[in-house]
Amino acid sequence: MSQPKKSEFVVVANRLPVDRVTDEDGEGTWRRSPGGLVTAIVPVMQRREGAWVGWQGSPDEDLEPFEAEGMTLQPVRLSAADVELYYEGFSNATLWPLYHDVIAQPVYRRKLWEAYERVNRRFARAAAEVAEEGAVVWVQDYQLQLVPKMLRELRPDLRIGFFLHIPFPPMELFQQLPWRKEILEGLLGADLVGFQSRDAASNFVRLCRRICDLKTQRHDVMLDDRTVRADHFPISVDAHELIALAEDEDVQQRAVQIREDLGNPASVLLGVDRLDYTKGIQQRLQAFTELFEDRRIKVGDAVFVQVATPSRERVEEYRILRDEIELQVGRANGMYAELGSPIINYMHTSYTRKELAALYLAADVMVVTPLRDGMNLVAKEYVACRADLKGSLVLSEFAGAADELHRAYLVNPYDIGGTKQRMYEAMHAGPVERARRMRSMRKRVIEHDVDLWAKEFLDALEAGR
Repeated sequence: MSQPKKSEFVVVANRLPVDRVTDEDGEGTWRRSPGGLVTAIVPVMQRREGAWVGWQGSPDEDLEPFEAEGMTLQPVRLSAADVELYYEGFSNATLWPLYHDVIAQPVYRRKLWEAYERVNRRFARAAAEVAEEGAVVWVQDYQLQLVPKMLRELRPDLRIGFFLHIPFPPMELFQQLPWRKEILEGLLGADLVGFQSRDAASNFVRLCRRICDLKTQRHDVMLDDRTVRADHFPISVDAHELIALAEDEDVQQRAVQIREDLGNPASVLLGVDRLDYTKGIQQRLQAFTELFEDRRIKVGDAVFVQVATPSRERVEEYRILRDEIELQVGRANGMYAELGSPIINYMHTSYTRKELAALYLAADVMVVTPLRDGMNLVAKEYVACRADLKGSLVLSEFAGAADELHRAYLVNPYDIGGTKQRMYEAMHAGPVERARRMRSMRKRVIEHDVDLWAKEFLDALEAGR
């Protein structure tokens, strides 16, 4: 096996930032993956000739390190059993529900933990191999929380940062985890641990004091030989890319076509989510349907478009959720729609960035109502696209984005009555009110974009050298 090229800046994430695609000649090539994390970090990596350590997406496949998009990519091999136990198991059946307020019951099985530990060690070794002496290593997200400590044991010369993209739970919930101390000690291998919100960072510091019996002072956790800083760095979107998309003539024409296809209702409401039980899709559709039940709106007044991107389709809980939502949509349309005019248009599919931008422009009201979310970039994407200042945003109080987008119509998604009232207000807001709210939110999103997020985290990480 060839020796990987050494880099002074290394990102470690569950997935590589590229997807394998087949061209017209049947040849396989690699294309940059969509998504905020990749968009944020790739330019930094290209400037620093960085390396990215991650799984390529296919189980039981051995790949040599390769170059793509101006980066060195270091694949980590995962077997089918690893995918089942480490990824679908401990990462997404244990940590995901625990960190999202136990909306679903977490699964605590030693076999899953052992796989998580084993795979994290593999990622740590791969990062240690590719990192130059004294390099900066940035570890990403909940799948790799043990990597910082493992990496520090292998390479104490490195400057290590960790960023958690999802919520971090309060003490009352985190203490359920049988391996709570091991997770905290894994994170404490980093020099800087970043979170989406102040509350998440505070939760982490309190848990280090309580469970690891460590001294803390505000953002700092004191170890014997060094200090670990925990702070919040709310992630954002590439605002300028989204503004350019929204100005594209094809996108604007497509937005007009979408409204025509929907029958040009007075209001188009839109939800765009990964199909997940944390996203509050069922609650928002119930709130919308009840507006028809209460006769506050009728066919022609409003149409709801819900895009639910396929997610974790091999997991039984997600298959059940899909069936329940499809049944709910069918029942609502059966009761309140007219021939050729459904009140809810439900799409269980993925869309290109251009099509999503067209949907954002077509929507009068964006409905982002997760039951718990670390940030939720869809809310920020919608705001960035609406240079016309005409849209309204209905946003859950339990999304990280609510800490920044104060002018949204904030809702408690568990309160169906309150949610439908805020939906109604958003639909019927006048142009002056919409513009006032949107102008304030766009200022925040444009000034605090994804480039600033990456810069602020890395500046904080390197400042402590």
